[in-house]
Amino acid sequence: MTGPIRILIADDQDLVRGALAALLSLEGDIEVVAETGRGDEAARLVLEHPVDVALLDIEMPGLNGIEAAAEVRRARPDCRVLIVTTFGRPGYLRHAIAAGATGFVVKDTPAPQLAQAVRRVARGERVIDPALAAESMDVGDSPLTGRETEVLRAAADGGSVREIARALFLSEGTVRNHLSAAIGKTCAKNRAEAVRIARENGWLLR
Repeated sequence: MTGPIRILIADDQDLVRGALAALLSLEGDIEVVAETGRGDEAARLVLEHPVDVALLDIEMPGLNGIEAAAEVRRARPDCRVLIVTTFGRPGYLRHAIAAGATGFVVKDTPAPQLAQAVRRVARGERVIDPALAAESMDVGDSPLTGRETEVLRAAADGGSVREIARALFLSEGTVRNHLSAAIGKTCAKNRAEAVRIARENGWLLR
């Protein structure tokens, strides 16, 4: 690659996005050419700007980082994706790789290592946080069915059984059955703990 590595930074936290842009702009071979706080703007921006690497957060409005990664790869197959997130969860890592991301690092990565990750991803190398990669192998795939995931996701929003049933067009008994199954499969004591476990493993990601 000739010239600087041109990057897009997508993060819904203005302070974090600005800090990343400032730190990476100090590198002589990296240039920030676009920024956004929304996941659903990433694909448009890589078409409008000559982006080599898109740095995407996970939790953003519009589209989450996993969905945005897939959109970016469809819009610009030659654009690499590096997920940079606070949420270093094994399930998120697997979803990100499946969506076409080349790298996955957490936000507490030291600036020199983050810059090196950008360079490696730009070269087409895969860069994965080593601790997260090892944890991902231990956790495995989600044991939840699609409907159990949907019900548990609704429960994560704080809805009662009646509210979940109404929102998902299910009977209250069916909702209770799915919640019970999810609690059992996650080895949780209650639905709140099942939600926590599923979230930590990235199983509730849309």
